[in-house]
Amino acid sequence: MIAFLAASASALWLGILTSISPCPLASNVAAVSFVGRRVGSPRAVLAAGLTYTLGRAATYVLVGALAVTSVLSIPSLSFFLQQRMNQVLGPLLILIGLGLLGWLPVRPPAAGWSEAIQRRAAGVGVIGPGLLGMLFALSFCPVSAGLFFGGLIPLAVSANSRLILPAVFGVGTGLPVVLFAILLAAGAQWVGRAFHVLTRIEQVARPGTGVVFILAGIYLTLSHLFGVSF
Repeated sequence: MIAFLAASASALWLGILTSISPCPLASNVAAVSFVGRRVGSPRAVLAAGLTYTLGRAATYVLVGALAVTSVLSIPSLSFFLQQRMNQVLGPLLILIGLGLLGWLPVRPPAAGWSEAIQRRAAGVGVIGPGLLGMLFALSFCPVSAGLFFGGLIPLAVSANSRLILPAVFGVGTGLPVVLFAILLAAGAQWVGRAFHVLTRIEQVARPGTGVVFILAGIYLTLSHLFGVSF
């Protein structure tokens, strides 16, 4: 139980870190502007923020469940991961950590695509924010793809969690939008301050997590791949 709670906390942190990383943050900024169109109705703003988060979570549950089920349903691959998970995870964590530190090239997303998606989502009423969340969840950037497929999926496979951990990750990716929806409902003047605070948090959290990933990856690589005892 404690191990699963720790895995859930890790999945939530990976989701939050994904949401405030520069590339995914751009889609969340677009989502905030979409939610802000309903600023005249605080209840509608909150509902839009929650619907957006549920849309993201549902997408990650679907993709995560398919990925975990595919891995576990292939006996040879499942057996390989059970025997070699730590050996594979070590180098993978190092690569993710290097990406979080900005030491690997990351191509920025194409500009203008989110505005077209927002215009289409605006025409479908109350389910628009949910569809927007689903579409933005599928637009994997290098950082978000690394955290999801390289961080969450191995975690979910090791915990044999097809639904819960991807759902927790998805909720984490939508939390900033819920936060900004609450701030918009309370008063738009708080949004600018929140963006500033969130940016400052990201500047510390991303490299800090990158260092932790690299150290954990080095430890797993040395102990499980090269047999070094500590």
